[in-house]
Amino acid sequence: MDEKLIQRLESAVSRLEALSVGGFSGGVSLGDGEAAAALDPSIIAFDDLRSQFVGRVRSAAEKIGGQVLDVTKIVEEAFEAQRELLIKIKETQKPSMSGLAEFLKPLNDVIVKATKMTEGRRSDFFNHLKAAVDSLTALAWIAYTGKDCGMSMPIAHVEESWQMAEFYNNKVLVEFRNKDPNHVEWAKALKELYLPGLRDYVKSHYPLGPVWSATGKVAVSAPPKAPAPSRPMPPPPPPASLFSSESPQASSSRPKKGMAAVFDEINSGKPVTGGLRKVTDDMKTKNRADRTGVISAGEKEGRVSSPSFSKAGPPKLELQMGRKWVVENQIGRKNLVIDDCDAKQSVYIFGCKDSVLQIQGKVNNITIDKCTKMGVVFMDVVAACEVVNCNGIEVQCQGSAPTISVDNTTGCQLYLSKDSLETSITTAKSSEINVLVPGAGPDSDWGEHALPQQFAHIYKNGQFVTTPVSHSGG
Repeated sequence: MDEKLIQRLESAVSRLEALSVGGFSGGVSLGDGEAAAALDPSIIAFDDLRSQFVGRVRSAAEKIGGQVLDVTKIVEEAFEAQRELLIKIKETQKPSMSGLAEFLKPLNDVIVKATKMTEGRRSDFFNHLKAAVDSLTALAWIAYTGKDCGMSMPIAHVEESWQMAEFYNNKVLVEFRNKDPNHVEWAKALKELYLPGLRDYVKSHYPLGPVWSATGKVAVSAPPKAPAPSRPMPPPPPPASLFSSESPQASSSRPKKGMAAVFDEINSGKPVTGGLRKVTDDMKTKNRADRTGVISAGEKEGRVSSPSFSKAGPPKLELQMGRKWVVENQIGRKNLVIDDCDAKQSVYIFGCKDSVLQIQGKVNNITIDKCTKMGVVFMDVVAACEVVNCNGIEVQCQGSAPTISVDNTTGCQLYLSKDSLETSITTAKSSEINVLVPGAGPDSDWGEHALPQQFAHIYKNGQFVTTPVSHSGG
């Protein structure tokens, strides 16, 4: 008999035994909505999902132990919390937005607890933690309430959420493919939990979102909190909710900044020179009486110690003049997203550090300039993706890119998809450039190729012949 069928039968028997003990003892009737909902086909299918896919991740984590096992237990806890919510949805009327946030609070609390594991000092298993924590965003499909709720459809949301986690999951596969097969098994099991596991479950049972009860009980919103007494210092802000309606990307309704604000000021009809001050003769350098042409040591030191402006400007993520997305000075932001783009727009990333940007759509070209420890994931580019003056950059192409150029950069990891294997890669004045390509099969490991950074030039037959220098592994 099929092993999956045996597991489903054993799970159903266990549920019936639990109901027979808890449902009939003491004269309690089995007619409770929660007990009936537990036998719903969608709940039984969710239990199968947990036993099959979550169980595989747990088995692999137990072989590794440590923080990997700890974060895997939280993943189990999150799926358990979602199961309880799915049961309650079947006996609860659709709440308001404030009521929905309170209803989903148990799941959000688990995800916030998982997020705290990635904070503080970076551990040796940081990529495992980030892959697991970012993957939990997929469980937010349960918050979908309709096309106007600001979320993607449930199936698309699961797929998009996994794309964010896959960036770190691939790093686990690359790091441990020749070191420890248990880590590789864990990373593959984590991916299969969502693709195809959770995606196929949502597709089969909730393609249009949760189905709330029309006659069930009403979800009660959290009562308003009484004003707190005055304190010397306000309490720290709570952690950001997974189900917050605010989008991570810049909104077009916000005040315009940068060059967009300058052009608006010019087009307003006001005098352009209205706010300028007139320079009088005594203010000109050539007429100053104290102009000696000698700079003292104290004056020179004063200039160095008091710069006129900070090196890093304010963070930006905005569309300028409808043609150019500007992402500047983003520090420690792992959830930057640009999803409202088209093939006529370009993306310019400057001065970012320890951040991750997703570009969900085709754009004309992408430029990454003066960034450190920056990750960029994009779908398709029409012209080229350029990396300039960077350090420790990771770029993942999930679609196609005709050209990728790397200039004056130290440490660059390029992840190519099967559609981008014919990409032309150009490097100049760069070192530590590695290109990772997918294996032949769906379960094959990624292949890593180091691009040469040192060349030998030999004069032969009236011209120089240049060949890359190869180094043996010994």
